This record gives sequence, C-alpha cells and structure tokens, in this order.
Amino acid sequence: MDQETRSKVSANVAGVVFSILVGFSFVSVKICIPLATPWQILSYRYNFAFIAAILLVVSGIYKISLKNKPKGLLGVVVFSYVGFMVFQVLGLVFTSSVDGAILFAIIPVFTKIIARLVLGEKSTVLQDVFMWISISALLVMIFMGAGDLSFSFEGVACLTIASGLMAVSNVFMRQIKSQFTPMEITFSISCVGFLFFNTVTLTYGAATNTLGDYFNLMGNMKFMLATAYLGIFCILFSSQLISYMMAHMPAVQGTLYGNVSTAISIIAGTVILSEPLLPYHIVCTILIIIGVVGISFSNGKPKEIQLTSPKDQ
Repeated sequence: MDQETRSKVSANVAGVVFSILVGFSFVSVKICIPLATPWQILSYRYNFAFIAAILLVVSGIYKISLKNKPKGLLGVVVFSYVGFMVFQVLGLVFTSSVDGAILFAIIPVFTKIIARLVLGEKSTVLQDVFMWISISALLVMIFMGAGDLSFSFEGVACLTIASGLMAVSNVFMRQIKSQFTPMEITFSISCVGFLFFNTVTLTYGAATNTLGDYFNLMGNMKFMLATAYLGIFCILFSSQLISYMMAHMPAVQGTLYGNVSTAISIIAGTVILSEPLLPYHIVCTILIIIGVVGISFSNGKPKEIQLTSPKDQ
C-alpha cells in the first residue's frame, strides 16, 4: 500500500471515529440540558477540553510550536470554529434542534462554495451526485421525524451563520494543513473557547447574581461526566480528527462526515432511548453512508491547494 493510499484510508478511519464520537454526543447533551444553561454547558465542555489539552502538552505527549507560523490563518480557523458554537446556541434559543439539524445538513454546500473560492478545489459530476445523495437522505430523515416545523427569522439567521462559520473553519483547516499539526489547531481552539465561554458565563452570572449556579454544577457527578465526554471526546479529540481529515481529503468529503454523525444521533436514539426504529431511518442512513463512501472512491481528484509559506504571510 503506497503512502497516498495509506493516508486516504487513515483519513476515512478518522472520519468514521469522528462520526461515532459526535453522533453519540447527543446522549450527554440530553443529560446536561435539564441541569444547566447552554452557556454553562459550553463553558464546562471547554474547561475539560482545555485541561486535557494542557495535560497532553505538559506531559510531552504532544508538542506545540506556533513560532514563525501564519497565525492569521490559524485565527480564522479558531474563531470561526468557536463562532459556530456561539451562533448555534443563539439559533437554538429561537428554533428547535430539528431546525438546526436541517440547516447543518447543508454545511457541505457552504463548504463546497468556499473551498472552490479559497482553495480552488473542484469536484467531478459524480462526486457532486454523491454529495447530494447524502444531503438529501439526511434532510428526508429529519423532515420525516420532525412533525410540525416552525421557523423564526432570528433562529434561521443565526443557524445559517453558524453553518457558514463551520464551513469556513473546515476549509481553512485544509489550507493550513502543512503549517500546523492537528494538535496545534485543537489546542488553539480549546484555549480560545475556554477563555470566551467562561468569560461570558461568569460575567452574566455575576451580573444576575447566579454565579453560584455555575460552581454548584461541580457537585453534580452526572453533569461533570457528561460534559467531560463532550469536552474531551467531542471537542479535543474530534477537533484533531477533523483537522487530520481536512489535511488528507477534499473539504466537502470531510464535512459530509458531519452528516453521518447526525444520522448516528438519530439512530442511536432507538438503542439508548428506546425510540422507534422506522424503515426510513435505515434507508436514509444507508444512503448517507453511500454518499460519503461514493465521494471517497469516485474518480477524479480536486485541484491541489497552492499554499504560501509562513514567511510570505
């Protein structure tokens, strides 16, 4: 097996692991929602991600070196990733999680447009067909189980911005692949997210005399374990996985693994929460996977990325 094939296989394995980790995160989120506000949940998620990242670096397992590297491009990745979570939370204040899932399902479309403009990545007609198979199957799955939908302008606007920011983050992760390691990107995301969400949560708590609620959560073992999973596995590890994926596969293909994780979330509900498993769940999940696998193995390669060296930034 040559190096290119090994990288391709490894990237797809990373995509599968990423989909599973994020797909099962909904269990932890469901545990946390009755116990804390969305901002408190995000703060604790990033607390665990930040602490774990620090321990990995201090122990010498990973090395971080940002000297003489294009920090501006890294900033685009980090702030768009954190911004995605900010607008996701704001959007879900006005709309349902179903509405959010529908809009996030089209992130690959945003990614395709941005990747074409920023990276010059092109796709074949066959790859486009597989992309739309995956997106359409996920949308059908969501609409079939959604019942009545009610959209708000504010919610849709925030969720659309969130989807766009995630697409930007994914594309620029691919652009800086040769200058930053996945851990350097993840470490930066963890640090900025830790500082931002704790600043917002603690400031709001102090202003509304609810600061004690934030610290009282430390005594809730169920909450702490749930946010530990969300922080360590769904931020720290998943960020490394998606960084690795973006370095070794087209941006659209990497983003489509997010659709797989959404399908896993829906299917997992039948196993963990004993929700009904209907035929369309199975059919749509198979189509989503076919779309991702089809893009991976269809003929045609995207245009190679032309990166500038750090000294040219």
